[in-house]
Amino acid sequence: MRSFKTLLLAGLATTALSASALAQEVTLKLHHFLGPKSPAQTQMLEPWAKSIEEASGGKVKIEIYPSMSLGGAPPELVSQVRDGVVDLVWTVNGYTPGLFPRTEVFELPFIHTNDIRATNLAMRAMFDEYLAPEYKGVKVMFLHTHAGQAIQMAKAEVRKPADLAGKKMRIPTRTGAWVIEALGAAPAAMPVPDIPQAFSKGVVDGALIPWEIIPALKLQDQTDYQIEGVDKTRLGTTTFQVSMNLDKWNSLPEDIQKAFLDNSGEEWVVKAAEIWRQIDENGIKVATDAGNKHIQLTQEETDAFKTVLEPVVDRWVKEVDGKGIDGAALVAKARELVAANSAK
Repeated sequence: MRSFKTLLLAGLATTALSASALAQEVTLKLHHFLGPKSPAQTQMLEPWAKSIEEASGGKVKIEIYPSMSLGGAPPELVSQVRDGVVDLVWTVNGYTPGLFPRTEVFELPFIHTNDIRATNLAMRAMFDEYLAPEYKGVKVMFLHTHAGQAIQMAKAEVRKPADLAGKKMRIPTRTGAWVIEALGAAPAAMPVPDIPQAFSKGVVDGALIPWEIIPALKLQDQTDYQIEGVDKTRLGTTTFQVSMNLDKWNSLPEDIQKAFLDNSGEEWVVKAAEIWRQIDENGIKVATDAGNKHIQLTQEETDAFKTVLEPVVDRWVKEVDGKGIDGAALVAKARELVAANSAK
């Protein structure tokens, strides 16, 4: 017969194991396409994950897998999370063209101008009524943008639309391609990690991309000019999502769901905007410290780009109208909410 002491120790061990299991009930895998030292991971994804882990009282653990380390290519991230291959993803909506046509309104030139916070809040405000139908199979944690598309050139100085005529330009999304085409340049689609090689081999003359990526890709060594509009105005932006597999979400206890919701709301998207603004400011400083020329266009020069690019908005409205989506209403509402949140 086992001694009382032996039984007591066994009971204590079982209790410890049970407590350990309760302390970490759920482990979730978050997959994304940038590197482990990218600001997106270190300054946004890691703090977000930590806030949820703490709010859950240790019941959830979020493991981050960067650089597509769980397999596949960036355009497959949406299908990976929808199919349950991974639990969570951070991805660019535009990597899967056609899947998020309503959210795409925020990528159009001069919908987002220079206020990341305003655009993040506008997307959040529009989500339930306008955007939700295109996120079937996932539970969106939050949507966000970065500072927006600026012009980075290897050798050519750009101050007016005609300066881009005939140039080969990397674009982030199909709306970015439309911007480049309207400016008389040739679009070249490629994921962010391919940009340095494209510059070095002369595949592109420039890229439509924010400042934030300069340090990670060492673009200060391959470009001479960084160009943006007046008051940091950009030529459209990119929309991102952090989303969870819907079945996984539905399987989570209410207290864990609450931990996610409480740390992915309005306060968080405002914080995310601050993070991306600071990342962008750091990027342009790296370029100018390396001797690159930072060109900020005048109001008149910016207006010249706006005139040339307004047909891109009209083109988008006409296209989505053909899919049964009221593009004009989306444009009007997006502009209204961006303006309203910019004023706060």
